Amino acid sequence: MLYLKRYFKKSSLISLLFCLTCIYSSQITAQENEEKKTFSTHHQIGISINHVHVFEGRDEEGNREVLSLPAWGVDYTFQFHEKWAIGLHTDFIIEKFKVEKVYGSQKDKETIERSYPIAPALIGIYKPNEHWSFLLGFGGEFAKEEDFFLTRAGVEYGYELPKGWEIFGTVSYDFKWNAYDSWGIGLGIAKNFGGK
Repeated sequence: MLYLKRYFKKSSLISLLFCLTCIYSSQITAQENEEKKTFSTHHQIGISINHVHVFEGRDEEGNREVLSLPAWGVDYTFQFHEKWAIGLHTDFIIEKFKVEKVYGSQKDKETIERSYPIAPALIGIYKPNEHWSFLLGFGGEFAKEEDFFLTRAGVEYGYELPKGWEIFGTVSYDFKWNAYDSWGIGLGIAKNFGGK
């Protein structure tokens, strides 16, 4: 009899702890669901300070050198789905530089000058979670000397701040058709507008 009393006490205690755990866990899940906002479309404007690197750069004597050029990035993004967005992302290199065209034929390899090129690209964006974004798109690099068609690929990591603000880091690679390549790295801040 004493054995059964102890058994029932232990069973009751275990059952009580199990029930409390279930109740507590369901309350946490309910709170998480309440805190988790439903998705709504929104717009985002961002600005970043970047460094653009060009491996085919040339110095004043025509010798090859890797260039690290200061640039600004201005981005507009429209997120129309929880995981998908489109945007117009524009880089402004704020320096003149010389570069060798490496994608032309052998006779077309020449050193060209670029004066403060502007490179907008229409970008498709995939967001597997709230922090990471993978970008791919097409655009152009425009300068007074010559314009080039480009393909841009990139990765961004964003961290949300209060009141719709976000800080982000970005890495991108531009393949300029019949010209040269460049890659950039930057740090920026963005503001969300609309339903978020």
